Amino acid sequence: MKSLNLARPLVLMVVGSPGAGKTFFARQFSETFNAPVVSFDRLRFELLANPTYNNDENDLIGRVAAYQIEELLKTKRSFVVDGGCNSKVDRLRLTNVAKKANYDISAIWVQTDLNTSRARALRRNPDKHLDDQFSHSITNEIFERLVRKFTTPDHERHIVISGKHTYNTQVKMVLRKLTVSREASAEDAHRNADITPRPENDQTRRSRQRPETYRRSVIIR
Repeated sequence: MKSLNLARPLVLMVVGSPGAGKTFFARQFSETFNAPVVSFDRLRFELLANPTYNNDENDLIGRVAAYQIEELLKTKRSFVVDGGCNSKVDRLRLTNVAKKANYDISAIWVQTDLNTSRARALRRNPDKHLDDQFSHSITNEIFERLVRKFTTPDHERHIVISGKHTYNTQVKMVLRKLTVSREASAEDAHRNADITPRPENDQTRRSRQRPETYRRSVIIR
């Protein structure tokens, strides 16, 4: 089992249109890194025989998922949220909760063309596809409604992967981006530490009062 080796635990929100391949990525990422998954599709499958994705139903699934997330945040372990974060409002709500628990958070945007996504979502096949085991097929009307509710995370912290690529390609992209982000955060913290004012003594006070006759050196780390 691999380790994410992160300075702070991480919540990954997997977002995208129905049938984009969110569960495909979330399941395998979970298996690779032993990371728990909060799956909205799984909750809906277990609780509802014939889901309609109406507001009352979504509210029920959301409350159960929120309880799972609340408990996982206590563990200080990284985990994945598959579903329930397709609107900016939902992502902002989860981001605020996660940050209060000292978690980092990022969206994984699974991009797949709508024709392919539609074909997958309307014809789930649990006998053929492992990731369809706990997902209901939906109607074209429901598909269109869910697509309209999706707001892209363009101005939020996110990583884009293709829903048509292999998992190995997807996870390499995610890890590369997470590594860059982690290094940037470390550099910012180091830079902020370097500019923290130090207490003055008599010698430094006299030096500050003398005219500056040297060129300040710049250290690049």
